[in-house]
Amino acid sequence: MKYAFYPGCVSRGGCPELYPSAVKVADKLGIELDELKSVGCTGAGVLPQNITDPINARTFAKAEQLGLPIMTICSTCTGVMAQANYRLKDDPNYRAKINREYLADEGLEYKGTTEVKHLLWVLFEDYGIERLQSLIQRPLKGLKVSPFYGCYLRRPPEAITPTKELNRRKAYLDELIGILGAEMADISGKGKCCGFPILSANEENSLAMVAKHTGESKEKGADFMVTPCPLCHLNLDGNQSRAEAQTGKEIDLPILHLPQFVGLALGFNPNEMNLKRHIVSTTDVESKVSMMS
Repeated sequence: MKYAFYPGCVSRGGCPELYPSAVKVADKLGIELDELKSVGCTGAGVLPQNITDPINARTFAKAEQLGLPIMTICSTCTGVMAQANYRLKDDPNYRAKINREYLADEGLEYKGTTEVKHLLWVLFEDYGIERLQSLIQRPLKGLKVSPFYGCYLRRPPEAITPTKELNRRKAYLDELIGILGAEMADISGKGKCCGFPILSANEENSLAMVAKHTGESKEKGADFMVTPCPLCHLNLDGNQSRAEAQTGKEIDLPILHLPQFVGLALGFNPNEMNLKRHIVSTTDVESKVSMMS
């Protein structure tokens, strides 16, 4: 099982603890990663498509040359790339224009055959849950976990859940929490924006969103929140203290990235998953995990 790996810029830059954790988990699962080199940012949903579609088409063309589907570890990357890919596949004339005006000078051409999948989808649709369960060394019983998909991984339907069967993607993270042995502490905003895209334009509202999501999770008794998106992780973990200061209410909720969560169940210790590099302390989570070993 092999993928053209697109880790995204946040797991390499803003939250560098996330990239090595994901690579270790993929290796443990036997998922071979051929990391894409010299590719650009997807645009993260904050740049117009006339700028980002050519950039993403170039990435798709490079994966197409490898003959591999793209795997990401970022909800935002998945959502933006999936929407770009939908436009490029749906309109051959548009794709030809992008190829002609932007890719031809490099000798690249996107033919419209690349598929983009998040690791979360790979686990359910390609790898198989029974196979994953057979590798669980540490069922996470006793941990209560809130899912946070972010706003991209469940929309838009024509790009993310184009068939009735794929509608299950909207609940994969919920299901995974139980599969790994933990208890779910559900929250109302799990499919909404974390607040990162508006941080520079409206800091007050962005921090209010951080406080709402993490605060509700804490009130529901969660030990931590798990997200498939490094951007959400960056905002919910990195700006939580500022959200606390704005609301005047302590939250203190650790935020784990999806591969870290899976990695703990596979038997990796918290240090191997780089939990100590998080902004919000993970000491209590580490203590509970150590008692399971």
